[in-house]
Amino acid sequence: MKKLILVRHAKSDWPEETEDFDRPLADKGLEEAMHMSRFMKNNNVAIDYFVSSPAVRALNTCKIFNQTYQISINTNEKLYNPSESNFESVIYDLDDSHESVAFFSHNNGISNFANSISEDIFHFPTCGVAGFEIDCNSWSEFDGAKKKLLFFYSPGKI
Repeated sequence: MKKLILVRHAKSDWPEETEDFDRPLADKGLEEAMHMSRFMKNNNVAIDYFVSSPAVRALNTCKIFNQTYQISINTNEKLYNPSESNFESVIYDLDDSHESVAFFSHNNGISNFANSISEDIFHFPTCGVAGFEIDCNSWSEFDGAKKKLLFFYSPGKI
């Protein structure tokens, strides 16, 4: 069994003259990310590898989570403005030694991908987190594997 955790970046700001890629987190986003990461760790959500969009708001969300988890972080361009197939491509590149992986990405892609692998209806709020159990031993078996929603956390409800 593998676990895939999808995290939408925390609340961002959009200062004038700032490109989308370079948008920082808002103060509220910094607080949400710290609160969510601690909540997950305190509720025994194990994660052994982080993959983030390289966009500033996603990567900073990931780095805040890593203050709690202290594990390896990697970035992947495919998680910025992603389609569902982008997520699958990143999944197929994962090393099988990783049992529980968290992706830090953006809407609408992250909501669309979650909806494509679950019968539940998702619209991720900022810093929303969904965890899935994937019935496989290798990430290469993802497409044909049974997927089960384990949890969905919204920062306003934890």
